[in-house]
Amino acid sequence: MVDTIYAPATAPGRSGVAVVRVSGPQAKDSLSALAVFAHDPTTKATTPKPRHAALRTLKNPATGVTIDHALVLYFAGPSSFTGEDVVEYHLHGGPAVMRMMLAALSAQPNHRMAEPGEFTRRGFENGKMDLTGAEAIADLINAETEMQQAQALSQMAGSLASLYEGWAHQLSRSLAHLEADIDFPDEDLPGGVADQVYPVLESLKYDIDQHLNDKRRGEILRDGVQIAIIGAPNAGKSSLINALAQRDVAIVSEHAGTTRDVIEVHLNLGGYPIILADTAGLRPDQLGDDPHGKIEGEGIRRALERAQRADLKLLVFDATALPAMDPHTKALIDAQSIVVMNKSDRAVHRVDGLAVSALTGLGLETLLAEIVTQVEFLIGRREAPSLTRQRHRLALQDCSASLGRALLAEHFAPELMAEDVRLSMRALGRITGRVDVEDLLDIIFCDFCIGK
Repeated sequence: MVDTIYAPATAPGRSGVAVVRVSGPQAKDSLSALAVFAHDPTTKATTPKPRHAALRTLKNPATGVTIDHALVLYFAGPSSFTGEDVVEYHLHGGPAVMRMMLAALSAQPNHRMAEPGEFTRRGFENGKMDLTGAEAIADLINAETEMQQAQALSQMAGSLASLYEGWAHQLSRSLAHLEADIDFPDEDLPGGVADQVYPVLESLKYDIDQHLNDKRRGEILRDGVQIAIIGAPNAGKSSLINALAQRDVAIVSEHAGTTRDVIEVHLNLGGYPIILADTAGLRPDQLGDDPHGKIEGEGIRRALERAQRADLKLLVFDATALPAMDPHTKALIDAQSIVVMNKSDRAVHRVDGLAVSALTGLGLETLLAEIVTQVEFLIGRREAPSLTRQRHRLALQDCSASLGRALLAEHFAPELMAEDVRLSMRALGRITGRVDVEDLLDIIFCDFCIGK
């Protein structure tokens, strides 16, 4: 028998309402064991109509002690999140109530606490969602900004699944035609099957490659845009990150080399998740061999490494030192950089670029607007769904590579072409979790009427 699982569906701690979710073949049995009518505590309550809330008094069957007066909802399988019978208990959110409720459920036959993610896994195993939908649920729970939320909702609604299932259907049909040509050579099949399949595979490979060529937009939005703050010592990097975060994140000092390690702060700018990283000041030519110099040197190495892998860079210069500009920072200017002239309120010479003062707030709104503009350009606004995970990208790369071999194999043997198409199907199926080559038989017999 499949275990019936239960777990809190709301965060721990005191709250007005706490939800406990139960899923499995005996979810109704435990409801019947615990629930009595609120207006008649001596009578066992009937199961509420599916998807209708009902007030019930919950008692521990073993002791008869009242746990709570709660709203109860019943979702009959397979029309539920998990595809099984599901019961939700909407309790008062006190820790004692929650402990008593979980203890009562644990004493029910074949009930156990759910493993992490087990409700969603059961939903996947029961065909309520594919793997991209399951991943989208986790992304939606963890979404901190509006753009992350919108991307997760789109994926949860099936935007990626529909795209990949459409491609899988084309592959299945192409493979079925190739297999029919190979396995049933004596049947009256349309001539030149491989020639008909070739343009379909060629078009499909082009679409997949275009999908891959997205500059990691979806992954960047999901994980956060990495922005490194780079500059010479005392250029005001730490003061700038404190001003942008509107709190003391980094230690500010007049002494050079105060920042040794990378300090991160998470921001929500224009609905985009931003990860700002304060780094050590660049002065590699002025470090000695003493231990402090070696530590600072490691900080500089980490700063350069962070700059190299950042999605954007804020290159901070000391405007009071103009016209001189730190050469180490200047060497990092590229298309992914925003040049910031800090301390512009005290500058003597003319300031070109973004004039900012972390001390007075001069130009900070302009800088924030520029960051949002650059992030919007980086991520872009696309109607088509974006890749959101590295595993999707790797599977699609395998799929594209197999299609590339299939198109080459067309010049040699249909058998090789079919095998590479089959591999491309499996690679695509790894993303959604749905790989069923047996469907090929239906397509073969439907399209060609073999054996009629």
